[in-house]
Amino acid sequence: MLEDSRSWDNPRLSGVHWEELAERFGTPLYVYDAAVIGRQFRRLSEAFGEVPCDIKFAMKALPTLGILRLMRSLGAGIDAVSLNEVKLALHAGFEADDILFTPSSAPFGEIEEAHALGVQLNLGELATIERFAERFGSAASCCVRIRPDIRDGGHAAIQVGHAGSKFGVPSAELSRVRELVAANKLRVNGLHVHTGSDIQDPETFLRSAELLFTYARDFGALEFLDFGGGFKVAYRPDQQAADIDRIGARFSEAYSSFATETGLAPRVWLEPGKYLVSESGTLLVRVTVVNRSGGRTFVGVDSGLNHLIRPMMYGAYHHIANISNPSGPRSRYTVVGYICETDTFGEDRELADVRQGDLLAIANAGAYGYSMSSNYNARMRPAEVLVADGSAELIRERESFDDLIRHQR
Repeated sequence: MLEDSRSWDNPRLSGVHWEELAERFGTPLYVYDAAVIGRQFRRLSEAFGEVPCDIKFAMKALPTLGILRLMRSLGAGIDAVSLNEVKLALHAGFEADDILFTPSSAPFGEIEEAHALGVQLNLGELATIERFAERFGSAASCCVRIRPDIRDGGHAAIQVGHAGSKFGVPSAELSRVRELVAANKLRVNGLHVHTGSDIQDPETFLRSAELLFTYARDFGALEFLDFGGGFKVAYRPDQQAADIDRIGARFSEAYSSFATETGLAPRVWLEPGKYLVSESGTLLVRVTVVNRSGGRTFVGVDSGLNHLIRPMMYGAYHHIANISNPSGPRSRYTVVGYICETDTFGEDRELADVRQGDLLAIANAGAYGYSMSSNYNARMRPAEVLVADGSAELIRERESFDDLIRHQR
């Protein structure tokens, strides 16, 4: 909930106090601010307001039903990457035609079932596209994911548009797709490109857009062009998020030129995940121990990489604030978790003096936090709370030991 108007080290939550949430729901606790999600959705909608645009929430970032229902109320659609994500979206009240399904190396049975459910398919492997054409012919439509051969993104693991990536059909293989279309064996109703995540440079988006506009000329009257997501959010106080207004304005100019030159006017789809929910989320943790060792002061908390793996998996920075003592004198600490591996949330961080029992807030935890959590070390996943209009709603219960053994024999 990193509002521009407030300090990173003394985060505010409209109408609700952090300590009250921790006392009511316990810790560790994921807290999401509905107002921030709404703000981000409106910013993106307004930035691309000059083009016929639909926003498909990349639900892999935060697939909790309460969040999905909020997205539906805002007018978003869904970008799903597994059949179960498709089913979750349907369960949350989305219509099938609101959902885009982009599988990767999925069993073909998932694709057949998704087709039967009526969702929009987005296929990025030539072998799968050929099998789809053989199975359904031109009676069924699909979108084709194209690999742009552009490398960008905040970490190698989330750079998915480069030449060595498994994602998308290389441009050299698009001729085969066009052959299938020409032979009336395949109906393509959209094209898709996604470069990666955590991208700030507007030129990356514009290069991808120009490539997609170029390819679209060869496919004629498409229903939509999907430009993916990946808009950068600020994780550090000194970082800048992607200039979404500038990107939207530049994109609108490019789209207008494309439409004028071709007479085509496909809808524009965007797939933001992190951009919509990252800043909305905070992981509240309680300090279990403050230990001086080897010249450093370690702050142990009641959470670990089983709840927020991004710092360990990607080297990601998440700002940490001491909610219990925001104005105290500051010292340097290394904040660590309770897992039997090195699960460091923040190394050598300057924090207001930390004591056992203090409540810490780990910021920007709304995206790829709970959704990448696990039961490692037989630890249970935390509860999730959505704050809206000054009240807090429990949208996922804390796991219990019974949950841990429920499916074991």
